[in-house]
Formats: sequence, C-alpha cells, structure tokens
Amino acid sequence: MASLGSGSRGNATLLQADESCVLVDCGFTLREIQRRASQRDFDLADLDAILVTHEHSDHSSGVAALARHCDIPVYLTHGTLASGRVSNCPQVRTFNGDTQLHIGAFKVHAVTVPHDAREPVQYCFEYADQRAGVLTDLGSVTSHVRNAFDDCDLLLLEFNHDRRLLADGPYPISLKRRVGGDWGHLSNTQAAELLGQLNLSRLKHLAIAHISEKNNSRESVETQLRELDPTLLDRTVWATQAEGFDWIDPSVMTPSWDTHLESV
Repeated sequence: MASLGSGSRGNATLLQADESCVLVDCGFTLREIQRRASQRDFDLADLDAILVTHEHSDHSSGVAALARHCDIPVYLTHGTLASGRVSNCPQVRTFNGDTQLHIGAFKVHAVTVPHDAREPVQYCFEYADQRAGVLTDLGSVTSHVRNAFDDCDLLLLEFNHDRRLLADGPYPISLKRRVGGDWGHLSNTQAAELLGQLNLSRLKHLAIAHISEKNNSRESVETQLRELDPTLLDRTVWATQAEGFDWIDPSVMTPSWDTHLESV
C-alpha cells in the first residue's frame, strides 16, 4: 500500500499485489495525481481499476479524467454513480454495497459505512494470506464495520478530528455538527475505540489517515494510541495531505523508513 495523499483536499491510495494494482479514490487533478504517482515510481497506466468510496469531491473529483486518460475501469456503487458526480468514465462497473469483487489478484470486500453520501463504501483487500483495509469517511462505528475490518495485517484508518479542537475551531456550527455527527468523520477517540476492538496482534502496520489540518494535532492522535497500546506507535505511519506515505509491505513487520513524518 502507498498513499498519494489523504485529507480534505484530496485522497488517493494505491494497493499492489503480484501483477495487480488498484487505486482507491482520486481527489486530485490529472496532472497532480501523475506527479504524486511518479514519486512512488508508479505508472498509472498499469492500474487494473479505480475503486471509488463515495462521490465527495476530495475522493472523486479526479476519477473521470484519470480513467479517460488511461482507459481504466471504474468501480463504484449504484448510489455513487447516481449522484452524478462521477461521470464520463470509459468503463464503469457498478455494484451494491457489501459486495465481494475480484479484481486481478485481489479479492475485494466493499463495506457499507455510515457517511453523508448516496451509497458510501470502504474496502478490504485480500491477497494470499494477507489482508489490508482502507477505512475513512464514516461518522460512527457499527458492528458490521468492526467485523469487516478485523484481522487486518495493514489498516489505513481515519483519525479525522480531536473533539475539543473541532468544538473550539474555525468551522461554522453547521459544519462542526456535520463533521462530528454520526454520518460525518471519526474522531480520534472513536478511531482508537475501534482499534481497541480489533485484533491488534495481527496488525503489522497502522496508517493514520484523513487527518484534519484545522481540527486535529499529532499529539492528540499519539496520546490516544499510547493509551491504547504503546507498541502501536512503532507500527504507525502518517498519511499526510502533502505527501501521503511511501510503499508499505504488510509481510514486513518493522517499517524501514522513519515513521515520524511531517507534523499534522
């Protein structure tokens, strides 16, 4: 897995196994996603598919342009397609939430999540005996989500906001209610509580993602992780808005790079 950027100004995540590679979301312009992919030594023409989680612009605005440029199939739910915000793609594959897909070497589970979109999903990927999850953009954790994302070797998880910083921050009241509501985004506390209910003994890498640049802090996230399990920090990378993170191999327990990337 590699992140090409994560946050309110654009999201994109690469997953590769064997000769297969997929991109989850594209919230960047064509030129920008090409620049970011080149930093990971990846040719976007080699993609087998683009999987869309939902229609919000920070996840979908660049999907159609990239799909047309490289003639890549786009997978999305019927509701996401019906939103009209992901259109003019050369190849479209629609599905219902909670569907299992087979794309190249991957077995993909599309997991329905509570978010304020038409039919949002997040994804779990299986290859051989390894399991990776991409879980952002949900306002609450259901038993369905917990079960779907348990037993991951690698998990990219949203730690969107610190509740106090959100309450005291610059957003208008309506946006604060949306972000902090049951159909918005996970707070640090919610994300940590979810981790505490998962099988952490199997988790080799945790990627902190979709971090609010205005309503969160590195210190707040680290405090939550340290209270849950101090060893988590040794297994953690940070999906920043500007850089994302470099390739992670879930078969390798200890990252070979500095986990302390730029501050939130």
